[in-house]
Amino acid sequence: MVTLDFAAVLQAWPLLLRGAVFTVGLTAVAAALGMALGVACAWARSSGPVALRGVVGAYVELIRNTPFIVQLFFVFFGLPSLGVRLTPEVAAVLAMVVNLGAYAAEIVRAGIEGTPRGQVEAARSLALSEAQVFLRVVLPPALGRVWPAMVSQIVIVMLGSAVCGQIAAQELSYYANLIQSRNFRAFEAFIVATGVYLALSLALRHALYWIGPRWLFGRTPRLH
Repeated sequence: MVTLDFAAVLQAWPLLLRGAVFTVGLTAVAAALGMALGVACAWARSSGPVALRGVVGAYVELIRNTPFIVQLFFVFFGLPSLGVRLTPEVAAVLAMVVNLGAYAAEIVRAGIEGTPRGQVEAARSLALSEAQVFLRVVLPPALGRVWPAMVSQIVIVMLGSAVCGQIAAQELSYYANLIQSRNFRAFEAFIVATGVYLALSLALRHALYWIGPRWLFGRTPRLH
């Protein structure tokens, strides 16, 4: 007879809470920096110099075609051989930013390529600089068009942060593993962790859908 003892896991709720808070913070920093990197790379691939397009294209293909855990291990274990030593937390953020940046670049580029040419020409006729055209005319509606895909990618990156516990970054899965190593309740510990990840994913998705139209690309007009 198998008996489940969730109380043995839930009594360690301060550790689970600490891990969840760290995961949220890790995701927030990675999402902000990763999106900024993605926008810069999307601009480079759509309007940048030829040489820059090649460099960015190579970066995007490299990251999108290799596992995140390999990228994480390269940052944490590989860079020290070049004299660059990072804490687990900084390594986790850096790996997540680099990973999200590559995927965000292609997502944003798809939105940019959907911008009507006449809209860009009209903006240029108003004597706006190329930077103003991109930031004020091209980018906001482009983000609006691809925001659902961007939200999904950010959620995926948040869930991928679970492997950061492999380098001792103290996120949620790290503490779930720590708890089960103390009470040997692995099934219960990871069931609880799964529930927390599910709640975080749903909350993050709703938060991003609220933030996007209000802070990044303006409200979507309502049809009457």
